[in-house]
Amino acid sequence: MKAVRSSLGPVLAAVLCAITPARGSAQASSAKVWENYDFVPGNKVLFYTDFSEDVVGNFARGLKYVSGPAEIVEREGVKVLRATGRAEFQIPIGRKLPSRFTIEIDVLTALEPPAGYDIVAFEGGPEMDRGDNSAEINWSPEMTMIIGGKRDREQRFADEVVLQAKGVLTHLRVLVDGPYLKMYANERRIHNIPELPFKRDAVIRVSFKGGEEDNATFLTGVRVAESETDILYDALSAKGRWATQGIMFATGKADLQPESRPVLKEIAATLKQHADLKILIEGHTDNVGSAASNLALSEARAAAVKGGLVAEFGVDGNRITTKGFGDTKPSVPNTSAAGRAQNRRVEIVKQ
Repeated sequence: MKAVRSSLGPVLAAVLCAITPARGSAQASSAKVWENYDFVPGNKVLFYTDFSEDVVGNFARGLKYVSGPAEIVEREGVKVLRATGRAEFQIPIGRKLPSRFTIEIDVLTALEPPAGYDIVAFEGGPEMDRGDNSAEINWSPEMTMIIGGKRDREQRFADEVVLQAKGVLTHLRVLVDGPYLKMYANERRIHNIPELPFKRDAVIRVSFKGGEEDNATFLTGVRVAESETDILYDALSAKGRWATQGIMFATGKADLQPESRPVLKEIAATLKQHADLKILIEGHTDNVGSAASNLALSEARAAAVKGGLVAEFGVDGNRITTKGFGDTKPSVPNTSAAGRAQNRRVEIVKQ
């Protein structure tokens, strides 16, 4: 199976290969499949965990435990958070959620997950509200449901979508921009709501449920990030550079993943709209691995971004230069999983 590197971190490739059945994420990587995918992850990490720093048998230390049977387990060398019943925790943000942010939760269900609409559910604030001013968002392989926010709605998925979601890793991604909310399950956009009240609080309440033994549900990563700048050219004009974790690669390689299309499309559109603009594409890594390998990888990835812009979007390659910095220019200390996630990035610099 082809390894996939999400913005949620390097362990995801191992999760996909090690604990996803062979029929796995049969998500076609063609451009057509990803045409309606417009999710761009926030560029300032507010919370991140891939559970790699946690102790097997304990609850995840970065999250705040509330209730239920949930603990860190190791499967084929990968640490994941397992639920064998209904469990609840809080994602601590440290401050009130900003106006624009993204939530990413990666979930692996059993081939026969528990019935219901709420394999994963999340809502702003420490306690269940589901009132007029606070919507709870639910997902399962079979359906999605919104409760509260004066927007109660239910959407059942087609049989082929259900089959693809059971027993495989699903990337749940949510983009909140003021009152606007979009939600995606892998490449499919499942919610596009102009006005939905997601409560801005210092924590996000999450519940997830699994069955016992072979019917457990696993979370492999959680990421919350602020979307600081919406328009690339505005950022280049104001700061001279723009950083993104939205360009994704195969783990340890320079193969662009289809989830990168929205960011690549934005870069290409900016270059076409501003004919005098020239850019430097910088590749940056965390400090995991040797300095030499990180440098080589960052150089190859920066070159791959240029190659994608030229080949897929028709950008003039003479307007783009590339450079890899490896782990030599961290934006924050590499002392935590959240810090390393922030440092795995591509930066666009105005020339």
